[in-house]
Amino acid sequence: MEFLSNDKLLIVGAAGMIGSNMAQTAIMMGLTPNICLYDPYLPALTGVAEELLQCGFEGVNITYTNNVEEAFKGAAYIVSSGGAARKAGMTREDLLKGNALIAEEFGKNVKKYCPDVKHVVVIFNPADITGLITLLYSGLKPSQVSTLAALDSTRLRNELAKYFKISPDTVVNSRTYGGHGEQMAVFASTTSVNGKKLTEIIGTEELPEDEWEKMKVRVIQGGKNIIDLRGRSSFQSPAYLSIEMIAAAMGGKPFRWPVGTYVDNDKFSHIMMAMETTVDKNGVTVQPVKGTPKEEAELEKSYEHLCKLRDEVIEMGVLPPISEWNKLNPNIK
Repeated sequence: MEFLSNDKLLIVGAAGMIGSNMAQTAIMMGLTPNICLYDPYLPALTGVAEELLQCGFEGVNITYTNNVEEAFKGAAYIVSSGGAARKAGMTREDLLKGNALIAEEFGKNVKKYCPDVKHVVVIFNPADITGLITLLYSGLKPSQVSTLAALDSTRLRNELAKYFKISPDTVVNSRTYGGHGEQMAVFASTTSVNGKKLTEIIGTEELPEDEWEKMKVRVIQGGKNIIDLRGRSSFQSPAYLSIEMIAAAMGGKPFRWPVGTYVDNDKFSHIMMAMETTVDKNGVTVQPVKGTPKEEAELEKSYEHLCKLRDEVIEMGVLPPISEWNKLNPNIK
C-alpha cells in the first residue's frame, strides 16, 4: 500500500464511534502507516485496536494507549473527537461547559507533548468553540487548527439532491457558513443544481420559497434527525469528512468543503467559524465569503451567536479576556 505520508497520525477519542471510524477511514485512504489511537477508556480502546488489527491491513503499524504523553509525543497530525457526545434532546451548544474543559486540556497536551505538530482537526461539539479553545491553549498558528464544518454543506447537498430526485454530484458548491450549530447561515447563491443557479430556482414552481425555508431547517437540524432515526449522534459522516480534511493538510487532494477556522478581520473578530477556505500542506487559508444581503445578514447573526458562546466560555474562566489572548498564544494578534 502506498501512503500519503510516514508521519504519525494521532486519533484522539479512538474508542468512540467517530474515533474508531476515523481510524479505519485513515487506514483505508492510505494516509500513513503510523497511526496511534488514544482514549482514556482502555477496555473499549483495546477492542477498537483488536478489530482494526483483525482486518488484516498490510503495512500499517497501529498502536494504542491511554497514556497521554505516549500518545501525543511525536504526533505530526491529530484529529480529535474526544469530547462528550450529543444525546437526544441536546443542542450542540448544550455540550458547551463539559467539552470546553476537555478542549482546554487537549490544547495543553498538544503544547506540552507535540508542539511541532503540523495540523490539528477538532470535531467535538460545539466545534467552533472547542476549536477556538484548542487553538489558544496549543500555542499553534491559526492556520494549523481547523474544525469540522463541512457536514452542514454536505447535508445541504443531500437535501437538494433528495428534493429534486437527482444525483448529488449534480449539486455543485453547496455551502453553509458561520457556526456549526442552530444559527448557521445556509447559502443558496453559491450553489448550482443541474447547471442552474439555485437562486434562480427558489421562488419558482420547482422550489417554492416556503419549501426552501423548510429545507434550510432540515439542514440545520440534520444532526438531530440522525439521532431521531438511529438513536445516537452521527459518526460515519463526521469521521469521513474529518479524515478527508486531515488528508488535505497532509498534502493529499484539496478539501472540497468549508472548514471552521480562526477569523479576525474588519468584519468578524476573534472567533472560530466556517468560512470559504482552502486546506493544504500550509494549513488553512481563508477566502472571502460573498452572498446576497439576506445571506450575509444571516452570517452576521451566526457570528453574533458564536460571540455569545465565546463570551460564556470567558465568563466560565476557561478562556481569559480577549485582550489577554496574545499572552496565552503569541500567534494570536
